[in-house]
Amino acid sequence: MADNNRPGAIRKKKRAPLKGTGGHGRRSLEGKGPTPKAEDRPYHKAYKTKKAAARNQQRGAQSRQQRLGGKRTSEELVTGRNAVLEALRTDIPAKHIYVMANIEQDDRVKEILATVAHRDIPALEITRSEIDRLTEGAVHQGLALQIPPYKYPDAGDLTSTILEKWHAGEMAQPPLFVALDGITDPRNLGAIIRSVSAFSGHAVIVPERRAAGVTASAWKTSAGAVSRVPVAKATNLNRTIGQLKDQGVFVVGLDGDGDVELPDLELATEPLCVVVGSEGKGLSRLTAEKCDQVVSIPIDSAMESLNASLAAGIALYEVSRLRRSVGGD
Repeated sequence: MADNNRPGAIRKKKRAPLKGTGGHGRRSLEGKGPTPKAEDRPYHKAYKTKKAAARNQQRGAQSRQQRLGGKRTSEELVTGRNAVLEALRTDIPAKHIYVMANIEQDDRVKEILATVAHRDIPALEITRSEIDRLTEGAVHQGLALQIPPYKYPDAGDLTSTILEKWHAGEMAQPPLFVALDGITDPRNLGAIIRSVSAFSGHAVIVPERRAAGVTASAWKTSAGAVSRVPVAKATNLNRTIGQLKDQGVFVVGLDGDGDVELPDLELATEPLCVVVGSEGKGLSRLTAEKCDQVVSIPIDSAMESLNASLAAGIALYEVSRLRRSVGGD
């Protein structure tokens, strides 16, 4: 047994336990707060798992966005079973169709799916939440047809080309254009395009700003007539009207306070441009001053005005009737 009393040996005495540190240990822990969760510690496995899940979720969102073709607006979508079916029947151009997963297939859906398959239109299956977000609250019934942006020809170039064909004897009827002044409802635009097509018009001219454009709503209302009647854009409508007049086109405006009533219109058999104003404001002052004549449609005094598309349809019918009567003579 070792002898701790041998010369040179040092015997250590055991110290009594301390009752406190005087706060030194507490100060060393100040500001550190509670222990972080495992998933919030960069060195922990749970942290790496959380980061990997977040990356996968982001990739999935990007993939869905690409699959949906990026951000779209409801104006570029034809939604609802009847509307989609009608659009496809009128050969509306389509980029793809969105079909809700597990959609109940009635006769309309079956015809829609058969048509898109026949026309090689891509069909993309998406969830209800995705199609709800895509259509921005519109009634879609599980279907949304995506149409491409309309390509507007320049009004000056288009009208010049049509007039050249007329002077070259390549057209049976004189050119007939319809210019819209202040029409902002795409449904009115679609209805006017339909009338222009029905009464042998050659083009519709819309201003570049503050005017309705060829959207899905206009396509639907036109019943496919947009595919037959070009819609051209004019940077400055009044300048375009002046150019038409310089090229020998008579310009008549529709307004309730017109100088001539529609049945007395004598310019119908010549190259003609009919300018239609908005239902509320009518023709703007500068546009009215550019017109060769301002004509009115006689209506019952109890009725203040006609819808712009209805007024355009009546005027185009009268022009068509007068042209047929002259041609018959």
